[in-house]
Amino acid sequence: MPALVNVNGTIVPPGEARVSVFDRGFLYGDSVYEVVRTYGLAPFELAPHLRRLAASAARIELALPWEAARMAAEVERTLEASRGIDPPDPEAAPWNVGERVARVVVTRGSGDLGLDPDLAADPTVVIFALPLRAPSLRAYREGVAVWPVGRAGGLQRGGDPAAKTGEHLFQVLAVKEARIHGAQEALLLDGAGNVTEGASSNLFAVRAGEVVTPPLAAGILEGVTRGLVLELCRELGVTVREEPIPLGGLAGAAEAFLTSTAREILPVARVGGKDVGDGRPGELTLRLHAAFRRRADELAKKRRS
Repeated sequence: MPALVNVNGTIVPPGEARVSVFDRGFLYGDSVYEVVRTYGLAPFELAPHLRRLAASAARIELALPWEAARMAAEVERTLEASRGIDPPDPEAAPWNVGERVARVVVTRGSGDLGLDPDLAADPTVVIFALPLRAPSLRAYREGVAVWPVGRAGGLQRGGDPAAKTGEHLFQVLAVKEARIHGAQEALLLDGAGNVTEGASSNLFAVRAGEVVTPPLAAGILEGVTRGLVLELCRELGVTVREEPIPLGGLAGAAEAFLTSTAREILPVARVGGKDVGDGRPGELTLRLHAAFRRRADELAKKRRS
């Protein structure tokens, strides 16, 4: 079955999933979430994702209804139940074929209309299990275009950047602007003109053989894949510096890449219509992605054994 939804512990087809229209996640974006993908149909880095879910919930004072062990069991149960034959995707990277993604959403719950969070009753947990939709094989071979966005549709970015919440209107409009310019991702800028992160990704640049990425203090989400890339850099003996990246400095970098759960390590070929380096995936980017793929393959092999 290509998709299933777990609502508060009950797994149903998407057409049967029900959440109240008074749910605060729907009304106000009063929710936290995580996205987990599989390799060999096993969840990858599930524990770090659930730790971040708990940290996000704590930052907005949302009490999770389940402990980490129950949440992990429900994620795995929903993924397992959703296994089946997916529609063919001839453009997919071979390592993504047949894999799945779980989106875990926890809202504050439903209650009377009003902004007061105490109006909510019990939190709602929804786990989506879906076929993975990741970048195409061509995107990994050729790189993608990104577009810098300072203010999307006149909006300023709000909320707590360290909490992964359901409030995404700024990012939605940023991606819309990027798409207008033929780009696959929007890059968000701070007031000083530095690139902070993508709309749904973390950003890295390569200069003089060193990897540079914005620090957490720049107001970015601490990506799980970002952390794994920093670990891989240390294993490969690559110097990493966490410092602000001016937009002009990014365009002048030798290489650049994005990281996220679904993207893994995705080369950036163009920024704002200008080539990064020679406009092709760089050597260090490819080395890091190869190391990442080895880590993922190890998990898949353990699953099959």
